[in-house]
Amino acid sequence: MTRNRFKPYTAYEDSGVEWLGEIPAGWEVKRLKEIATIQMSNVDKKSVDGEQPVELCNYTDVYYRDRISSDIDFMKATAPREQIRRFALRAGDVLITKDSESWTDIAVPSVVDEDLPNVLCGYHLAHIRPQSAAYGPYLARAIGAVGPRDQFRVSANGVTRFAIGTDAIATSVFAIPPVPEQRAIAMFLDLETARIDALVAKKERLITLLQERRTALITRAVTKGLDPAVRMKDSWVEWLGEVPAHWEVKPNIALFTQRDERGREDLPILEVSIATGVSVREFSTEKIEQRSDDLRAYKVAHQGDIAFNKMRMWQGAVGMAPISGLVSPDYVVASPRHGVDARYYAALFRTAAYMTEVCRWSHGIVDDRNRLYWEEFKAIASPLPPLHEQTAITTRLSELTVRLDSLISRVRTAITRLHELRTALISAAVTGKIDVREAAQ
Repeated sequence: MTRNRFKPYTAYEDSGVEWLGEIPAGWEVKRLKEIATIQMSNVDKKSVDGEQPVELCNYTDVYYRDRISSDIDFMKATAPREQIRRFALRAGDVLITKDSESWTDIAVPSVVDEDLPNVLCGYHLAHIRPQSAAYGPYLARAIGAVGPRDQFRVSANGVTRFAIGTDAIATSVFAIPPVPEQRAIAMFLDLETARIDALVAKKERLITLLQERRTALITRAVTKGLDPAVRMKDSWVEWLGEVPAHWEVKPNIALFTQRDERGREDLPILEVSIATGVSVREFSTEKIEQRSDDLRAYKVAHQGDIAFNKMRMWQGAVGMAPISGLVSPDYVVASPRHGVDARYYAALFRTAAYMTEVCRWSHGIVDDRNRLYWEEFKAIASPLPPLHEQTAITTRLSELTVRLDSLISRVRTAITRLHELRTALISAAVTGKIDVREAAQ
């Protein structure tokens, strides 16, 4: 896409660097130490009596931002004068992450927008100050681009935590155009990435609205039915409000019986999660590395049973078993009685209003460890539409949510492609594959 929109330079020459290939005539290949000074920060987060008060630009300030400016709420600390002299931030400085739990998070860059004499480069960061042959915003784009950034990633050492040393940073190579051209490329990328980021933000907002619409449709259907003109009555249940006049409201004990069947090692393992409800655990058909005694303690959930995580049902860890399988011994399995469509209740139990009610009935030492036991679950009041209406509601919801989920999926795909375009555009510009000088004017 970037190649179709932008033309290449008129003349190229071999860079002498295999991964870089040809670069525009007039560009140079430079090691970072030739165009910038590099320091590994040793400024910690402590405050010491007698030292000067300062603010710290820390790892997360860099990791989550392309630019560092005075509107950031920096951490307060102290530092000796020598550290202030060495690590105070100036406009055009580039900060990169020098260690992380993942090698893909090594050398994430951010450029300093303005002089910040009382803000220091914090620990876990490398401080890069461009010299006269380099322009900070361009250098930051180049460090983060596909191709140049891979130098840092492959140089990172570690097993559970990765880090890159001064020498690896200093000897990294970049395609360096004349400074006026660096400025033009940086300006172009600022404009184009802002445009792409705005499109991404709009699409993310659309996903939020579609998800809200999905939630509202489900909640409306399982608590008020499908007929907007139906006569309503008070349910006398605070969380539920009015329900169709022909519906009943009953405690869960009238709708479900507790199942406590165990010892079926031939069945797959089912997961009960907040995100998806009940699903078959990935690779569950393979041999489970557990003693048979452990598996015999697992509870059996037959297809169509409701299973929930006692400690997380208030967050939505509940659903209907799609097939017969095993769930944790600490979960509750509820078997639907005659006249109950478990699909309807699987949807009802995951609504925000029902989860709030579950939270009210749960108990424990601390709030986020509250548990809902069978004794409490069976006492919670739930609506009971006629069986044919329960089925009609779940059928209609399935149709509507499939459409919405498909649309959400398409929007997510569009977002992924925009991110890919953004990445490709930056890489093409800073390696000289496209000429953006006219577009920047």
